[in-house]
Amino acid sequence: MPDPQTYPETYYAGAYWGPRKETPEACAGRTAVFLGLLAECDPFLAQWYKPARSLKDARKHPLMPPDVAILTELFRKGVNRERGGPAIEELGFTFWFGNGGLRGDSVDLRITCGDYGGANPNCCVMPLPRQGTNADRLVTASVLSAVVRSMALAWDPDWAVVTSDNFRRLMSETSDAGTFAGWVMYQSRHRGTVPPLPAPVRIEPVEDRGTLVILTPERLTASNPEHVELGHRVGELLSNAGLIQPVIPPQR
Repeated sequence: MPDPQTYPETYYAGAYWGPRKETPEACAGRTAVFLGLLAECDPFLAQWYKPARSLKDARKHPLMPPDVAILTELFRKGVNRERGGPAIEELGFTFWFGNGGLRGDSVDLRITCGDYGGANPNCCVMPLPRQGTNADRLVTASVLSAVVRSMALAWDPDWAVVTSDNFRRLMSETSDAGTFAGWVMYQSRHRGTVPPLPAPVRIEPVEDRGTLVILTPERLTASNPEHVELGHRVGELLSNAGLIQPVIPPQR
């Protein structure tokens, strides 16, 4: 298996929650709240467009300011179904859209909401730009902490994380729970209490919802042995507190 550290360092933010039956209107309402909060995090996160065949076409159909009726229709179109068959209601609704950036300097959102079947988690996943001034500005602890806070407030997830794909691979080697120690993490209050953690880790409340954990104020990288060691140490402490657990418990 190739060493994860040989891959280019790419980052993403993701929020995940267990079975929750919601209507397209409810999913659209949460999305509208989320897009409004994202716009406050950074100007590059203040422009979003309907899915389209080309970037040129997409830019003709802005989603900002958020319109719940338009978002509801997008969720309705994203219902899961067998080809030519009826909607599979318990699998909820899924769709992708982006912020109209150029390749390598763009942000996409993939949202699955309203799934109550219990086979897969609901999620809101946002791959981050890989290069350029937007990446330099966005991929920072301060901006990404605000992004995860926005995810927590809009989606009420069980768990959320910002990390690099390389770092996730390294942390997942010692955790098969699907959750792990990342750069910025959110733990819902109902999952338990975050224990004291070693410096330079910072812990912040997210209203009455849960807790934000920022592993390091500098950019987290899988090539930094100190970051990797800190991730394993924090992961062990969170695991001992019962917080490194699957979003959807395994069926017995």
